[in-house]
Amino acid sequence: MSAETVFSNARIVLEDSIVSGSLIIRDGHIAEIHEGSSQAGEDFDGDYLIAGLVELHTDHLESHYSPRPGVRWNKTSAIQAHDAQVAASGITTVFDCLRMGADEDDGFKVGEMRDMADAIQAAEKDDRLRAEHLLHLRCEVSAGDVLEHFADFENDPYVRLVSLMDHAPGQRQFQTMDQYTLYYKTKRGLSDEAFAHFVARRLEASASNSAKHRDVLARICAARSITVASHDDATLEHVEEAKGHGVKLAEFPTSLDAADASHRAGMSVLMGAPNVVRGASHSGNIAAKDLAERGVLDVLSSDYVPLSLLHAPFVLAEEIDGMSLPQALAMVTSTPARTVGLADRGRIAAGLRADLVRVRRHDGVPVVRGVWRQGRRVA
Repeated sequence: MSAETVFSNARIVLEDSIVSGSLIIRDGHIAEIHEGSSQAGEDFDGDYLIAGLVELHTDHLESHYSPRPGVRWNKTSAIQAHDAQVAASGITTVFDCLRMGADEDDGFKVGEMRDMADAIQAAEKDDRLRAEHLLHLRCEVSAGDVLEHFADFENDPYVRLVSLMDHAPGQRQFQTMDQYTLYYKTKRGLSDEAFAHFVARRLEASASNSAKHRDVLARICAARSITVASHDDATLEHVEEAKGHGVKLAEFPTSLDAADASHRAGMSVLMGAPNVVRGASHSGNIAAKDLAERGVLDVLSSDYVPLSLLHAPFVLAEEIDGMSLPQALAMVTSTPARTVGLADRGRIAAGLRADLVRVRRHDGVPVVRGVWRQGRRVA
């Protein structure tokens, strides 16, 4: 006999509407959806029932593993702490970002991220994890050792997303030296002379490595059917380059022109949910709400605040004219799932995985009241 769970009296958020009714789960999948009141099952008392959130880009694990400069925490403990906060925020599928490539003292040693990936997969086998964890390799293409880092993940089926990044001065995120100076010189306390040498080395590394590393990594990803993301595209030339590399996800474009062109090219444009909640970028780049108003914002990521991934869609639905709650929630459910080829989740529909979240919005901030992954309650 099939295991069955019933949720009743919920506001069920479908792809294009919200219906009041009940939902039945059988064997980890959504079996039936019915409109109207019901006396059976768990009474949701009018709370929203939404699809489990799909997170494509989060650096949150890194903050648990390296909570202070030079400090490395126990990997399994760090993973569990990260996973608990992610799941409690309604995220049922998370792509953990692992950094590939180190510039001087900025980054992790070769093999360190492979060890972290092994620890994630071991934690999954030990049934320690609430959310499903996949891998997003963030490749610093200007770094001389990025391919050496990447080689540790040859044939790893958990790698489903690779982003191509260049954080050199005058490039992409740091188009002005004012931004770069604040981020690297001021925060690190570098002298004028030390900063000048730092900038010169970064520029030389970018000129020597970036183009060839982008080409190599894009070819590998195409052969392995791994989704490729661009990062911080600023110009139309950057977008054309991304198209040539088969990019499907444009992360954090730093200009309206780049965002518009990426969207027209069929890429999913991703911005940070904290940007939406705060109303501005923390690094002084374009505001996510501006892209939403232009109709070119497709995906949100929590980046560094897990709960922002649930909070931001409610903000957009409330503040952007013509945007419904189902449309806003699609940015954290169905669109990210579709972008990386996960067709079995991200929507509430019969036959799909029962990755579900019970949400109540109180005083403007959503409250997660229950989370289920494949029909099993995890938070």
